[in-house]
Amino acid sequence: MNTNAKSATSVSSLDDKSVVEGHSIDFIPENERTDKLSSQGPFWFLGNFTFFTMTIGFVGPSVGLTALWTTLAGTLGIMFGTLFMAFHGSQGPHLGLPQMIQSRAQFGYRGVILVLLATLFVFAGFNIVNLVLMMQGLHTLFGFNPAVIAVAVTIPAAVLAILGHDWMHRSFKWALYLSLPLYGLVTLAVLMGWVPDAVLPALAPGEAAPAPLGFNWTGFIAQFAAAASYNIAYAPYVSDYSRYLPKNTSSGKLIAVVFLGASLSGAWMISVGGWLADHLHSTDVLVALGQVGNTVSPLMGTAVVVVTILAFLPVIAMNIYSAKLTTLTCVDSIKHIEPTRKARILAIAFVILLQLGVALSIQSSGKGLSVLGIYLVVMLYFLVPWTSVNLTDYFFVRKGRYAIPHFFMPHGNIYGSWGLRGIVAYAIGFISMIPFFYIYDGVEQREVYVGPLAKALGSIDIAWLVGLIVSGLAYYWLSRSIDLAREEAVIQQIEKTSPQYTTGDTLTHKQQPRPVFTQSTVGRQS
Repeated sequence: MNTNAKSATSVSSLDDKSVVEGHSIDFIPENERTDKLSSQGPFWFLGNFTFFTMTIGFVGPSVGLTALWTTLAGTLGIMFGTLFMAFHGSQGPHLGLPQMIQSRAQFGYRGVILVLLATLFVFAGFNIVNLVLMMQGLHTLFGFNPAVIAVAVTIPAAVLAILGHDWMHRSFKWALYLSLPLYGLVTLAVLMGWVPDAVLPALAPGEAAPAPLGFNWTGFIAQFAAAASYNIAYAPYVSDYSRYLPKNTSSGKLIAVVFLGASLSGAWMISVGGWLADHLHSTDVLVALGQVGNTVSPLMGTAVVVVTILAFLPVIAMNIYSAKLTTLTCVDSIKHIEPTRKARILAIAFVILLQLGVALSIQSSGKGLSVLGIYLVVMLYFLVPWTSVNLTDYFFVRKGRYAIPHFFMPHGNIYGSWGLRGIVAYAIGFISMIPFFYIYDGVEQREVYVGPLAKALGSIDIAWLVGLIVSGLAYYWLSRSIDLAREEAVIQQIEKTSPQYTTGDTLTHKQQPRPVFTQSTVGRQS
């Protein structure tokens, strides 16, 4: 056991005196957990306080909603998605681990690769869409070369990701101080009516006038789902940035702080985006922000765009950082590695090359906004079964009780190589969603894919809700055969010999005297 415990934390000694973070996918010892609960609210507020979040508000007008209905649907959706994100955040201080390592408990040491690929798609995909939007916007506004834009944005973000956790938190604070005044000014300009509505171009002979925006259930649910998916997509991130909190951090307070930070800024930015799309008929958010800024002052538009890009660099770094952790976890699940500084930099290089290559290909196609809308929906479909299985296991099955060193043991761990319960529950949930899929390209006004049950419901997308319910229930039912008493015996033995691995409290499991198991009860779970 001592050898296994060492493998979970040994990497930290390599970079102790460096400005570069010394940890990656390993366990964070209590004496290195220097974060404060108060840092989480601003961090996640800034995570959504971006121009990219405004583009989520473009979805509603593209499917027939006014800015008001877009704001309502987007706010409800962002709040719903943030619930899952916030509950995942409570796992960080409790376990002291990145998010996806903990998923080995549900999917197995090697089986977790299946969900790691899905989450890597999310991390890289976010940056790909971000880069496409920036390349298009800055090229339209200033004529900049798209490839130069992509590289110029990626390099400083990659440096931040290499420096790691502490520098990420610092940069988020600086970005918030930088962007809050200008986004406040943009919002004030909108509310005070300083920005005149755009005039639609004259219709060509025989061309039909566009239908006026209003309310429709299909559009309302599409906007709700886009906003919900946006913050559900943060679920694999949150523990990566809360794992440096002390293990005795209140789960309830942490959940509340993350929820308030992420939902408030998300609702704010979506409402601004909805207004830009409704009143300015915008399809490019950077161009729209420049237009709003110029109504206040001739140079304000340029200032707003420049600050928007600078303030967004930490968010790009966050995606690279979490993609790095996921890549290392994926490689380690195939062949055990020591996540040294060199390994971390190689993982970041892989992520950067992937996102740059795909982003440049998409940008050259000229379909960035179409890709955004489709990507958000597909992203939700892939993430929903995982988040449901993970939270069900954490809060209702194992209730926060995990053998932490066993997450780092390729052989002989109590969770096995292939967690069939988690894999089967994920598959059942995903398959159950397919008939309810509704993938719509709001920019080109075409249906990409409509499942038979979605068509029967009038093209209303409830696939994500079906996946949440079915995956969670399937995993809970399949988990009835888990020998929790045997696992608890192993955990107690670990806590006795290596007390640093004693977990904190969860909402469902408070620290209290536990039954003592004899050595004869300790064994491997089949």
